[in-house]
Amino acid sequence: MSLLRPLLEQLADGRFHSGEELGQQLGVTRSAVWKTLQQFEALGLDVHAVQGKGYRLSEALDLLCIETILAGLHGVAQEAGIKLDLQLELDSTNAWLMQRTDWHARACLAEYQHAGRGRRGRAWLSPFAANLYLSLGWHFSLDAASLSGLSLAAGVAVMRALEGLGIPSVQLKWPNDIVAASGKLGGILIEMRGETGGPSQVVIGVGLNVRMPGAAAAHIDQPWSDLQQCADSRVSRNALAVAVLSELIRVCQTCEQGGITVYLEDWQDYDVHAGKQVDLLLPDERRITGISRGIDSQGALLLELAGKVQRFNCGEVSLRSR
Repeated sequence: MSLLRPLLEQLADGRFHSGEELGQQLGVTRSAVWKTLQQFEALGLDVHAVQGKGYRLSEALDLLCIETILAGLHGVAQEAGIKLDLQLELDSTNAWLMQRTDWHARACLAEYQHAGRGRRGRAWLSPFAANLYLSLGWHFSLDAASLSGLSLAAGVAVMRALEGLGIPSVQLKWPNDIVAASGKLGGILIEMRGETGGPSQVVIGVGLNVRMPGAAAAHIDQPWSDLQQCADSRVSRNALAVAVLSELIRVCQTCEQGGITVYLEDWQDYDVHAGKQVDLLLPDERRITGISRGIDSQGALLLELAGKVQRFNCGEVSLRSR
């Protein structure tokens, strides 16, 4: 049995613990404790060792707990038959789910991602136990065309989750960014399998910055924010996981019943660029300037150009404030 998770749980409080104390708690030798501590560096964790005091992490950790999350979901998990997996480290939660055959109603969370991804293959920085890395798999009887606005609906789900936790002033940027005043707060990545006109297997991935460590922030090449900056009080990662997962389950259930339009209508209320002049950067590098007029019933962006409104499909353009 790996000692890594049990040792992390012992040191998560950020206080000093002697090697002897840790060994007794875990039922192993001090040498086994020391060897396991060597693995912390690979997770980006800084361990302080002081003679006479023992070991401590440079910062306390808010570790995820599968029992706490399942308890928070209450009847939501039972009704949907949700299966929940918590992994210490993965390439990405989306990739982990897509490698399985039993996607439906299965959620995956990770403390750390080696290869988190954002839109158009961009890397998503995923420091250990600092943010939320969550994916939900779902099997829809609907085809891909009927789910074209799913990433926008998932964005509304995240907004509702944050509002429920008392976190204000967060908005959505088309097609799948979650933003605050100081920059990007998170994103949504939808991956789908299915035949034309047939049922669809979907993985909805959500990444949210909760408490971005300074060392990790130095490697971000765009304006960013985290919930620590947005909220009046500390945000529990377990409470956040419960809130987001609950709302995502409701999205999937509602969309399966043909109710995605309700979410697309609500998306307009969170549109950070509504009525503003924006630049669209097309895949061929052409730049178009116009007035953002929200989205249509399929989730396509509506842009007013020379008095006429044109639509742009998700995934074909990038949106930048002018």
